[in-house]
Amino acid sequence: MNLDVLYTATASAKGGREGHIRSSDGVLEADLRIPRELGGPGGAGTNPEQLFAAGYAACFEGAMRFVARQRKVEIRDAGVTAHVGIGPRQPTGFGIRVRLEVDLPGIDRAVAQDIADTAHRDICPYSHATRGNVDVEIVLI
Repeated sequence: MNLDVLYTATASAKGGREGHIRSSDGVLEADLRIPRELGGPGGAGTNPEQLFAAGYAACFEGAMRFVARQRKVEIRDAGVTAHVGIGPRQPTGFGIRVRLEVDLPGIDRAVAQDIADTAHRDICPYSHATRGNVDVEIVLI
């Protein structure tokens, strides 16, 4: 892939899913806990799926705003909620599935769908990274 890198995020993890994460600048720092649904104790702490969901939701909304600006469509309010599911996959290991719930109030539904589809197909780097590896469903709400 020919990529002119403009920014590199750096974060470290120690202790795996029961450990601690920290970004190189210290802005992001959190304890990790395995959710009860995955056999862990749950409790105070985040997990990789929550972090991925937050990153994907923020990035996808930014991609939609980019597309809307290109098309001269004003977005006054928008929101994206990402649901990231994890479970066993066949024949081995685990996989994830993503459902992006897109809220573009005040925008014609067909226009909103086109903005979301274009952001997913052409702009969002998370969508590019997951394509062909992760089932991603986009739903207008």
